[in-house]
Amino acid sequence: MSNNGDLRRRELGAFLRSRRERLRPEQVGLPPSRRRRTPGLRREEVAQLAGVGVTWYTWLEQARTINASSEVLDAIARTLHFDSHEHAHLFTLAGLPTSTIANECDRVPLEVRTLVEQLEPYPAAVLNPRWDLLAFNRVNASFFPHLASIPVEERNCLWLAFTDPEWRSAMVDWDGSVARMVAEYRATMAEHIDDPAWQVLVDRLHRVSPEFTALWERHDIGRLMGNSKDLLHPTAGVFRFVYTNLWLDHRPNSRMVVLTPSDDETLAKLQDLYRSL
Repeated sequence: MSNNGDLRRRELGAFLRSRRERLRPEQVGLPPSRRRRTPGLRREEVAQLAGVGVTWYTWLEQARTINASSEVLDAIARTLHFDSHEHAHLFTLAGLPTSTIANECDRVPLEVRTLVEQLEPYPAAVLNPRWDLLAFNRVNASFFPHLASIPVEERNCLWLAFTDPEWRSAMVDWDGSVARMVAEYRATMAEHIDDPAWQVLVDRLHRVSPEFTALWERHDIGRLMGNSKDLLHPTAGVFRFVYTNLWLDHRPNSRMVVLTPSDDETLAKLQDLYRSL
């Protein structure tokens, strides 16, 4: 191995240690502990949360000569709450191409982004098969006013539905909506069974949401409901929509989701909302 490779592994280990030490246990769903000899998370805690072996993770921080797949590094990046820049830096140090959700967002074609914007006043967004939110228009974002502050790597609709109080409060029929989402995710996951990133998201949700676990253990697949979707806007009240999936050519299974009013009242409120943005 070249000296450059040795240096890169040492930088990788130091980078992970610095990010591990900046996190408090309660930030990742662990109970706080007063008996900690070192700041931040322990190595075994990171390994457990990321779904990797403790010895393997220890060797990674110690700059041992080991191979780390993109899926495993994705899991570690999520566990350590990396933003898109930190995620890309991690992959660079590991000598892997930086194919991240941020990159997927960047690869949404200009014509698709333009269409999403031109569909206003109708809310519209682009999703990949894992429910990662890749693009959206202003009207869509207004239902979740803190959306822009959520790191790109965390903009997953399934994750936010179970873990973000504001996202959850916007979903009028939360129980029915998440049941459908989990069933669709399980059905689609069968086509990606060799991609650990899908299981990583499931494992993360199991750790933080008993409600997700209860739905997952039902083993429902496919769509359980129709195409209605009611949303509670933080300032404009309840909107009643019908949603349409428009499948995109540029990336298999990615789709544009468009919400259209299901009644005249919603249409009028939507036009008022659009003019106010």
